[in-house]
Order: sequence, then structure tokens, then C-alpha cells
Amino acid sequence: MIVSASYRTDIPAFYAPWLLRRLEAGSCRVANPYGGAAYEVSLAPEAVDGFVLWTRNMRPLMPDLDRLRRIAPFVVQFTVTGYPRALEHSVIAVEEAVAQLRELRRRFGQRAAVWRYDPIVFTGELDAGAHVAGFAALARALQGTVDEVVLSVMHPYRKTRRNLDRAATRHGFAWRDPPIDEKRQLVGELAALAREHGIAPTLCSQPELLGPGPAPELGEARCIDAERLADVGQRPIAARIAGNRPGCRCARSRDIGAYETCPHGCVYCYAVGNRDRAVAHYRNHDPDAAMLRP
Repeated sequence: MIVSASYRTDIPAFYAPWLLRRLEAGSCRVANPYGGAAYEVSLAPEAVDGFVLWTRNMRPLMPDLDRLRRIAPFVVQFTVTGYPRALEHSVIAVEEAVAQLRELRRRFGQRAAVWRYDPIVFTGELDAGAHVAGFAALARALQGTVDEVVLSVMHPYRKTRRNLDRAATRHGFAWRDPPIDEKRQLVGELAALAREHGIAPTLCSQPELLGPGPAPELGEARCIDAERLADVGQRPIAARIAGNRPGCRCARSRDIGAYETCPHGCVYCYAVGNRDRAVAHYRNHDPDAAMLRP
């Protein structure tokens, strides 16, 4: 089994003590996000093939990564976008994120971390030209540090629309969901920039953007990537593809996080409907509990 920690929240940034205590205990419990009873996930070494860590800040967990690696190999899915604060309320500075990725590269090799430039959000200030310029600067900074960048364009879920509308009113910007041709054009330009800097571009679960257009070398992302984990761990990992939406090429995994618990404040996030509620859950969190959030 591959353990995902977690696409529902940022465990390395905010819940590292809880994760470490659950590793000591050998298991955790997870609330079923679709209703029904909570269930147990074993974290014992004999039950775990690998960990996928999703984050915007590895620093709280960084001192304990060797301990994690003794249980199973890990890969970090590290989001770095450099968007305005109106969109990303409290993420770490780009310079610190780049420094952390370089540290991961130095300590664990180039296959240990994947850069995520997602989701791509369109606003009046953050138009295609701004994305190209910002992405190019990040690609230059990360050349030789990562070998893959995952791209995706924001899907305007209902909670995402609501949060973006509130932020737009508060901060005085406008956001939009552009036509598919415009999305495809920008993704193609970013993919070309990535390749110029030796970084393989992949697209996360948006096969409609892989059609005829400017990005023929843009591959499908495997965010839960058994092959990459096998490379990092230097041992085979057998895991079937079990994507959870069209175009998803992820291997089967168990996610141990919980929605409505990440206080980063990214207004485009699909995992948080109300930041105040997420902050309250974070403040009331018990690192000794078996479950991240009841």
C-alpha cells in the first residue's frame, strides 16, 4: 500500500507531530469523507510500500525525513506558484520553497521531489503573460533540482467559486475561467519552458488539454507514482493504476488526511470551503489523537 499524506490537507506543514506519533503507533484512523464509518490505515513498515507527501512547506517535517525513510521510501509533491497574497494568504516565500527543494535534492536525490505549478488561476493581474514570466523564473531556479513539474488548470468547483468571489470582493480583483483553447495555449507555453530547463512537464487529470495543440510532449501526471517511489527506494513496487477521475494515472493509495484542516488560506483550494473553519480545526487539533480530525 502507498500512503498519501495528504491531498486533503498539508500534513508536513501543519501536522508533522501527529504523523510522527502515528508512525510510532503503527496506524492511524481516517474519517470517511463520503460518509460512513471511519477506518484504520496501517503505518507499519511491512504494510507500507511508500509515502507521497503533499505540501507547500516541508520545513516542520524535514528533520525527521530519515526516520520516515527507514519505514518506506517517500516522494514529495511540492507546490510552488508564487501567486499574489490575495490568492495565497500565508504560504512560505518562493525563495524558501526553492531552498527546501534544493535541500531535498541534496539529501535524497533528484527523484525525491516533484514541483507542482497548480492550479493555474486566471485573474486580471495573473494573466497568461504573468504566468509565463513567473513560471520561467521558477523553472530557472529549479533547473537541476527537480526532473518533473505537474501542471493543472483550476477547476471552478462551487466552493472554489464562492471563495474566489469573496477574495475578489475583498481585494479588488476579477477572476475568470477561460475557454479551453486559451488554457491549452498557456499549458503548452509552460510545458515548452519546462523542457528548456530540463524539467519534464506533465498534466494532472485534464485530458481535454492534451488534444491538438502546442504541447505534444506533455505527458499525463502520476501524482501517486509507484515507479518514482521504486526508483527512490531502489526496490520494485507493484501497484495498479486506480485514478479517481478521468485522466488520473495515479497508483492505488490510501489518503490519511482530512478536508477542512489546512490553514494556508489559498482561496482556489478544493479542500477547504471555509478558512475560518479550517483554522479552528487546526487550533483544536490533538497531535496524540488517532485521527487527524474527528
